Amino acid sequence: MRRSAGSWTLQSTLQRHGLGPVAGVDEAGRGACAGPLVVAACVLRPGDAKRLDGLTDSKLLTPAAREQYFTLITRWAQDHCVVVIPPEEVDRRGVHVANIEGMRRAVAGLTARPGYVLTDGFPVRGFGSPALAVPKGDQVAACVAAASVLAKVTRDRIMVALHGEFPQYGFAEHKGYCTSVHDAALVEHGPSRVHRYSFVNVRAARGDDVAADVAALEAAAAVGLPTALVHNGSLAVGLSEVGAEGGMEP
Repeated sequence: MRRSAGSWTLQSTLQRHGLGPVAGVDEAGRGACAGPLVVAACVLRPGDAKRLDGLTDSKLLTPAAREQYFTLITRWAQDHCVVVIPPEEVDRRGVHVANIEGMRRAVAGLTARPGYVLTDGFPVRGFGSPALAVPKGDQVAACVAAASVLAKVTRDRIMVALHGEFPQYGFAEHKGYCTSVHDAALVEHGPSRVHRYSFVNVRAARGDDVAADVAALEAAAAVGLPTALVHNGSLAVGLSEVGAEGGMEP
């Protein structure tokens, strides 16, 4: 199917072949060094394309538009589930494993088992249903875009609330991503309890010896990988092509 066919085409095709309901899954906060990882699963009603006209990747929407779509999606979606994974679990499991497990939990939390699951970018097993990885899924499949909106708005609200408790970090503005402003605040104030201590810049701000991590960064740079930070000393993670709100695909 061609991208030009529209973001409802893939879901509609699967449903026509008896593979519905179709759930889209996406996350927010994978590339952040503070705050939770939030994963959402969403099933849209086949007839709601007009009601949700313009729905796309949450990172491409304005904050106001995201809030509007969030209201529409939670009101009209056939089913949805949002899972919030705290920083300590991200540290314990690793960001990629926590993300995959969060996707499984979000799908398992749906009221009815989906007939098919669409994920954004990379394949995931263990849903108990057939699944397909869709490159740029949040721009191609409406149900994945809906999941991205649910995840991002939920996480942004959490980070704004955390700003009230930790105003020195500016969470309300950068939402915990590794911006220059956030890194400067980390150096000045040290990390908080909501930072992810498995990230190099957080450990360095705490005063840990990160020589091994620096070596990993240099190794990543040598093969052309983004080197904004290294998670668990081995996985290179950088900025998304949209901006500072995301990370490199695993």
